[in-house]
Amino acid sequence: MSVPTTKVTPISGFPELLPAQRLLELHFLDVIREVFELHGFAPLETRAVEPVERLLGKGGDADKEIYGIGRLAGDDSGRDAALGLHFDLTVPFARYVLENAGKLAFPFRRYQIQKVWRGERPQEGRFREFTQADIDVVDVGELAPHFEAEMPLVIAEAFSRLPVGEFRIQVNNRKIPEGFFLGIGLTDVVGTLRIVDRLAKIGPGPVAEMLIESGASEEQVQQVLALASIRSSDLSFVDAVRALGVQHPTLDEGLDALSAVISAGLEQAPGVLVADLSIARGLDYYTGTVYETQLVGSESWGSVCSGGRYDSLATDGRTTYPGVGISIGLTRLVHLLVSKRGLTASRSTPAAVLVAVVDEAGREASRRVASALRSRGIACEVAPSAARFGKQIRYADRRGIPFVWFPGAAEGGGDQVKDIRSGEQVDADAATWSCPEADLKPSVVTP
Repeated sequence: MSVPTTKVTPISGFPELLPAQRLLELHFLDVIREVFELHGFAPLETRAVEPVERLLGKGGDADKEIYGIGRLAGDDSGRDAALGLHFDLTVPFARYVLENAGKLAFPFRRYQIQKVWRGERPQEGRFREFTQADIDVVDVGELAPHFEAEMPLVIAEAFSRLPVGEFRIQVNNRKIPEGFFLGIGLTDVVGTLRIVDRLAKIGPGPVAEMLIESGASEEQVQQVLALASIRSSDLSFVDAVRALGVQHPTLDEGLDALSAVISAGLEQAPGVLVADLSIARGLDYYTGTVYETQLVGSESWGSVCSGGRYDSLATDGRTTYPGVGISIGLTRLVHLLVSKRGLTASRSTPAAVLVAVVDEAGREASRRVASALRSRGIACEVAPSAARFGKQIRYADRRGIPFVWFPGAAEGGGDQVKDIRSGEQVDADAATWSCPEADLKPSVVTP
């Protein structure tokens, strides 16, 4: 009886990494998690699905992105028809806060590193399934404004520890364009923000046309574009906005709030935070400070980390839990660094040592060596076969394993270890040998 063959083809938008690339991604995860925990954020994981009604509630254009779920077999009677995979981690986090408010200590600080799904058109750096790394702070009733300054500073610390090169965190406050738009007579604030949010993608010409089509006058369009052109790494953006001659109380609030964030950045991460009044963030649950992060020299990649403040995303009708958060698009970031800058890991396995096997009768001796090394935190594997030592060394070399251990190779029956890069081979004892710190774990390799 013949077994039918099935052609294996990739599914667009669902990335799968090679081992060395995955080790690079895990390095990023470890660094990010360490920084988040250093700042007191508690770990959290929420379920993958939410009611579609909740996902649609505050998600802007999220209805175009949601993957619905249902069983392929059996009678659901519609029970799962209204469930969808979450498209970000903020909406499920808001639900989690509402359900567990009585058990949480506020202000509640959490980090969440998890898969999300979006049914958008896949393209370079944009996927249908990807990992996000989020931090958020929520409180009861009111949220202190200093948390809005803290978010980008945490990200600045994490990125400074990662091999991403120079980066900029662009910051705006939604109250600035809101107050400005109202001050010039544009009442559809959300609609105007969504158009302005496309500025970096399509440019000022098409944005101007879209604003005209939405009902704005030529003069209003020029004022909107003038506001969006303001950018500074210090507090000079305030005078630039004032020079446009628009007055509104909400605009004043936004300028004060953004000034506080930029001032904190000037003190703790000079040159990293930039006031950029073109940043809008299309999701309509943002109400205050908003963030986007770009790598210098790779601005065409777009934002690799974004977020903002939200005041009414989490509410049970009686109590409101305002919050602020920022999210690293981890899969996007790693993919672009791998494909565009050639980053990878120094080896395709965590093992720093390959323990050679002299012959199959002596495999147990090799296993004992491996066990002794592992007990001291040195990752290793035992050779898959008792082939010629030259072949075992080539096996290690193909995987990037720097050391090969030879049981019984020394005079008197002791062991030896060989650095296959330099060729140096010395006597060694598995109970005392120290792997060089630089080789203990895979490292990041750049071209």
